[in-house]
Amino acid sequence: MLRSSRLLQAAILIVLLMMAFAPFAASAAIPTIVPCDGVDCNICDIAKLAQNLINAGIYIAIFLSAILFAYAGWQYMTAGGEPGKASEGKRIFWNVGVGLALILAAWLIIDLIMKVLVDQGATFGPWNEVCYAGQQVDAAGGFYWQ
Repeated sequence: MLRSSRLLQAAILIVLLMMAFAPFAASAAIPTIVPCDGVDCNICDIAKLAQNLINAGIYIAIFLSAILFAYAGWQYMTAGGEPGKASEGKRIFWNVGVGLALILAAWLIIDLIMKVLVDQGATFGPWNEVCYAGQQVDAAGGFYWQ
């Protein structure tokens, strides 16, 4: 009985992973993290790279949280009266919930601080765009408008 339960858990995990990576297999539009090619990078591209890394980190954290929430729920639902297994599921659930809340709260706090420091009337702060549309960087690193 224990062996079939482990096989079922492994099968469900494989199915979940296949569903998660199906867009990659279908050649779905995957955004690039690095915004420039080779030596064509400037200060605007470095800021875009930092923003892309933050976004990718948050996406990965949310994705992993969903998988861990599902695993914790599976542990809890299949406890079958075993208090140790049920408490393990609860512990995983709460740890993942607190971790995800901390990650999202940290992003919101930094967003709020940057909005206050850059522009008090900003609804979606201009701090998140170092280079605006039409703005270019010259060879000396200075900004100019096209």
